[in-house]
Amino acid sequence: MALIRAQLRLYLVTDPLLCARMGLIETVTAAVQGGVTCVQLRDKSATTHARIDAARAVKSALAGSGVPLIINDDLDAAVAAGVDGVHLGQGDAQAATARARLGPEAIIGLSCESPQDVRAADMATVDYLGLGTVFPTATKDDHKPSIGLDGLATLAGLTDPPCVAIGGLKHAHAGAVLAAGCDGIAVVSAICGQPDPETAARTLMRAMTPTTGEKT
Repeated sequence: MALIRAQLRLYLVTDPLLCARMGLIETVTAAVQGGVTCVQLRDKSATTHARIDAARAVKSALAGSGVPLIINDDLDAAVAAGVDGVHLGQGDAQAATARARLGPEAIIGLSCESPQDVRAADMATVDYLGLGTVFPTATKDDHKPSIGLDGLATLAGLTDPPCVAIGGLKHAHAGAVLAAGCDGIAVVSAICGQPDPETAARTLMRAMTPTTGEKT
């Protein structure tokens, strides 16, 4: 499944605690109905076996939607569950290893928090970059200091491949994220932590209007 920029427009990153009230599958299903274009399954505390089970359930729920499913960090789980790809951090499995194991059609994302990270990314292997953390966030406690919108624009300006912004982002930031040069916005609590994920996703999609500086 080749990644296209439009699939990064509204990128949902799941959180087990925030999804617990409604349930993981129900949250993802509602969010996709509201317009989510990509789903990343992220659960830092789960075992690989648990991630595989969760990924298979989400994959089944997404069947026929055209929305890709990506697993955060866990390459073994991504391979076993047969999902569309994996998102790697700077300290995770090498992108070349992921490509070799997942194949040429898999989607491979890479987190970049600094200009050095962006410049070092192997864009012959990686399909998109996740840029941030833009603002402080409680859903990820091991990130480097936030970079703000100016820092986001700096990172986005260093790369031509698809990129998505992440970190403390809400619907009010959507236009600024596109103006900074990103193809989309990745959110956690702005959807998972809301009482109505479908409405939250729909509100975010309405905010994703093209602005000057947006990549096409």
